Amino acid sequence: MSIVICFTNKNPKPWQEELKRRLPKVKVEIHPQVSQKEEPTFALCWKADFDVLKTYPNVRVLQSVGASVDHIINTQKLPPKVAVTRVVDQQLAKDMFTYVLTGILNFIRGTNCYQKAQTNKVWGQKSYNTIAETQVCLLGLGKIGAYVATELAGMGFKVTGWAKNAKNLDGVSCFYGKTELSKAVAKAKVLINMLPYTADTEGILNKNLLMSLPKNAFLINVGRGEHLVEEDLLAVLNRGHLSGALLDVFRTEPLPENHPFWEHNKIQITPHVAALTNISTATAGIVMNYNKAIAEEDLLNQVSIHKGY
Repeated sequence: MSIVICFTNKNPKPWQEELKRRLPKVKVEIHPQVSQKEEPTFALCWKADFDVLKTYPNVRVLQSVGASVDHIINTQKLPPKVAVTRVVDQQLAKDMFTYVLTGILNFIRGTNCYQKAQTNKVWGQKSYNTIAETQVCLLGLGKIGAYVATELAGMGFKVTGWAKNAKNLDGVSCFYGKTELSKAVAKAKVLINMLPYTADTEGILNKNLLMSLPKNAFLINVGRGEHLVEEDLLAVLNRGHLSGALLDVFRTEPLPENHPFWEHNKIQITPHVAALTNISTATAGIVMNYNKAIAEEDLLNQVSIHKGY
């Protein structure tokens, strides 16, 4: 009943050390240095670029070490007997909130404009919107999205939110379903994407949606790169409809050196750092899931493979 760590672009060593500290009697190995391929029953995954279940046939739980599971569901062959779980960590939600808040405040106070003005040694004041004057819309009201939405509402922002299914959040005007998407974003000065990546949400940040935002609105994408139609964003920015975009996720990561986003003066780039998993707090939940799997109990934060979240 051992654990195997299957990572592609994340250092597995700290995870192995923390799991060994918490589970001293359990063998924790790192792919591909696994002594007996039949031993692992529990796999930690992050963008594994091989068939985990074919390599380790007795694995019954694929545990994402982040909040997302698309990197598992979209790449692995998953029989019904295999469960997929994810990390739900309050620290992730708090970190996501501070990232989003920073992006919003920089936009409404014009910080980026002043940075450019400083480069050109230009002194000039600009008017700005207050928090109370700023309406924001969040696409995606899962656990993290709901936390961010209610925190923003608590600060005094006007907040709308949109999800696939109906939600009820304090201080947030909630919309749901395809027919209400346009209503949700209609007055948003800032659009924040936090949706899970599924077949239904791919390409949702397209020209039609972006053009339906008020002129000079601002986009923040912390969902997935696949949500954004990149050519459409460039077109909407270049015609002057949006004032800018803060992008933390991309279709190809790392972002290629020749990508037009790098040098676009209305795009800010961060390297997928909006909310990084804290190994210590995340492994606490992972250990609980491992113990539940051994005891054949219901797992924590199990996702629907069909829904993708």
